[in-house]
Amino acid sequence: MSSQIPHPPLLTASEPPDSIGQRFKQPPFRWLLGLGLLGLLLVAIPVLKAKTAASSEAQEVQTATPLPVDTLDVSEVDAYEVSRAYTGKIAALQASELGFERSGQLTEIRVPEGGTVQAGTPLARLDIRNLQTQRSQIEAEKARALAELSELETGARTEDIAAATAAVQDLEQQIALQRVQLARRKTLYEQGAISQEALDEFSFGEGSLQARLNQSRSQLQELQNGTRPEKLTAQAALIQQLDARIAEVDVTIEKSTLIAPFSGTVAAHKVDTGTVVGAGQSVIRLVESNLPEARIGLPTETVSKLNIGEERTVELNGETFTATLTSILPEVEAQTRTQTVVFALEPRAAGKVSPGQTVRLTLANRIARKGIWLPTEALTQGIRGLWTCYVVVPEGDAGQRNDADQRNQAEERNQTEQRFVVRPQSVEVIHQEGDRALVTGTLQPGDTIVSSGSHRLVPGQWVSPVASSGDAFVSE
Repeated sequence: MSSQIPHPPLLTASEPPDSIGQRFKQPPFRWLLGLGLLGLLLVAIPVLKAKTAASSEAQEVQTATPLPVDTLDVSEVDAYEVSRAYTGKIAALQASELGFERSGQLTEIRVPEGGTVQAGTPLARLDIRNLQTQRSQIEAEKARALAELSELETGARTEDIAAATAAVQDLEQQIALQRVQLARRKTLYEQGAISQEALDEFSFGEGSLQARLNQSRSQLQELQNGTRPEKLTAQAALIQQLDARIAEVDVTIEKSTLIAPFSGTVAAHKVDTGTVVGAGQSVIRLVESNLPEARIGLPTETVSKLNIGEERTVELNGETFTATLTSILPEVEAQTRTQTVVFALEPRAAGKVSPGQTVRLTLANRIARKGIWLPTEALTQGIRGLWTCYVVVPEGDAGQRNDADQRNQAEERNQTEQRFVVRPQSVEVIHQEGDRALVTGTLQPGDTIVSSGSHRLVPGQWVSPVASSGDAFVSE
């Protein structure tokens, strides 16, 4: 039997010559239809295979042995707490840069760095040799002033009074002799034996002796009357002035020794022995060794919820200590917009902490929002930022076993046996804390959820619930 290949009809006399090419360029309609059917067949085959596989998988799930799963009954909470940690530092109650009030050469530093001292302990000294010499000089001046005061208070000696008395008597005798000689000279003058000049010398000589006599009598009277009170007062004032100068030198000598104003630990030596230091220059840094305090910056809204005297727990070097809120500084830090709160640490921390160390305070902030706590193991990643958990429900409530074959299989089983399947629920995580998460969504209080192993489940899977310890997963 010979096969014949159809050929296109030949050109007839009625067809124009240029239509031959168009007939061969345009494929017949039946060819296009065949190609379309072939394409639809290629697309339909994978879809049919997928539906068949899904149907087989669902059938396998429904007929498989129930999978034991841990379950929890969940309940709703009205609020949750968010713990936030704030850092601060340990500060000494007092920390001073100690220096001398005067300049001088540093001759001694008595306490090494790290040494512990009590209040009033000498820490360092300046050279005081020039001050000691100055004090000795003033003491000598005072001794002389005291001797003069004692002499003034005692009055003139008997010998001085006797000498003054003898001087007065001597002048009185000289005046008497002068008067006798003057009378004789007058007689000689009248007789023309002497000149007027010789007579005048004797006349004026008597006046000079009389003046000297009056002076001697005044001195004698002064010695007999004693020292005047005004002179005694002036001498006593001079002694007081010398005492004040000595006291001033003593104060300067005292200030040449640097004394610890409080009990503490020598943190640092700022200069070495032999250095000439100026007044007020820092020589030693002293840090108080009493109970330190923790200074922590907190947001103003958090500070407003704290009360003076309440106790909190702080962490330092991996160890926790009880701290009492003692004060809240009024100023707000310009850069951090925080307020500094001061906590007094318990006595146990005295030997375990040092100023400058970092301390951490954890505070819980309660946020009013309803939600349900779930273990993080109960969640699987969903779509569009949501998460999925599985709720365990009786088989009749699953909404997935409605076909006739499945109903027949259910009737063949023991009617008294309760069967459970899992149903996915989409939830949104609003807060996570450790191994649990607070969620909202289609999940309802009282639902029984699969607490772990959700990655092994598929919707509608037959499961055997096993209650976990702590049936209700709730946190206040």
